[in-house]
Amino acid sequence: MTKRPRPPKTVRTARAVLAAFLTAAAIAGAAPAPAPAGAPVHVRPAARAGGHERTQAALDAAVKAGAPGALARVRDAHGTWNGSAGLADLYTKRPRLARDRFRAGSIGKPFTATVLLQLEAEHRLTLDDTVERWLPGLVQGHGNDGRRITLRQLLQHTSGLYDYTGDPEVLRNLTTTAFLEHRYDRWTPQRIVRTATAHPPDFAPGTRYAYTPTGYVLAALVVEKATGRPYEEEVERRIIAPLGLHSTRLPRHQRTVPAPAGRNYSRFTDDPDRRMHDVTDFDPSLLWATGDLISTGADLDRFLTALLQGRLLPPAQQRELRTTIPTGEDPDTQYGLGLFRYRLCGTEVWGHTGLFVGTQSIAFVSADTRHSLVLNFNTDTLSDTDAAGDVFKAEFCPA
Repeated sequence: MTKRPRPPKTVRTARAVLAAFLTAAAIAGAAPAPAPAGAPVHVRPAARAGGHERTQAALDAAVKAGAPGALARVRDAHGTWNGSAGLADLYTKRPRLARDRFRAGSIGKPFTATVLLQLEAEHRLTLDDTVERWLPGLVQGHGNDGRRITLRQLLQHTSGLYDYTGDPEVLRNLTTTAFLEHRYDRWTPQRIVRTATAHPPDFAPGTRYAYTPTGYVLAALVVEKATGRPYEEEVERRIIAPLGLHSTRLPRHQRTVPAPAGRNYSRFTDDPDRRMHDVTDFDPSLLWATGDLISTGADLDRFLTALLQGRLLPPAQQRELRTTIPTGEDPDTQYGLGLFRYRLCGTEVWGHTGLFVGTQSIAFVSADTRHSLVLNFNTDTLSDTDAAGDVFKAEFCPA
């Protein structure tokens, strides 16, 4: 879950840029200029931590380390606690609010996996179907073969497909000031797949785990093929509406994060001044079903809790969801179908992380669903530090 602290990278890798995808956009027109570098950092002390003093301290530390703002929502046996530090907007100086929407990135992957599992329960497909069965001719060339990849492997990150965010052009547009020029580019899912399959696969399907969002773009295309409806409509009618996730959106091309929301900030590798740029507004189609989700702490907690309690899937699909494989990182980190499973300080937790330009999030619920944490930083600049992991440990580990 956490990484050993190390000096900032001069070039971020595709994995660092991605670790979990977030997206959306904001106002049409010019955004307010962020506060200049060196502006004073505002940290809001917890008015009443109520047993979460260490978590609040970790939020404060993240802001002191460079996050403009940090926001957390915790639920446990004592109720719900909302903590925050820093600012939602460096220009207006507005603090972060518990009800703020934010880009949740790859925390959207469990939504995609859930819909595919529901379709299996309805006998409209099986996870052992091949990609070729549903999307004939789409995955081919350069050693890629959709006839050898199953839907399960897409969800499990064992497909071997190249991570399209590692494509040199895509990576340049995410990590350098080229982002500012290309932030409103429109992508189709087919273009994303073509970008990935222009590269040879990383390994033969089913032979090991390697995180690749390419699989979730294909999974959403299968949802559309199997249902005859847009992916967003299926998620809305199957998950968002039944659970009352009133603040959750799948924006497709919407450039803004609906209010209430703050701003997102990033630094670029080719900016000699290392300024914090406002990167809130962009066309999220580059992420689509792999990470364009917009949500809140309350909604993400409600979704993950319902999912782990078996309220969205029949027993057979629930078992598939929670059947995990090693990620190769450490024995306490495994991946199911759209969910990470961690064992931390003796506690088993399930959920996902989310990382994209300008945002970093985590959302996890304990196996018994009695304890949850949703965290968001409105920047990606701490992704190579322990900041998010420190909040995670402060909440789930004994003092």
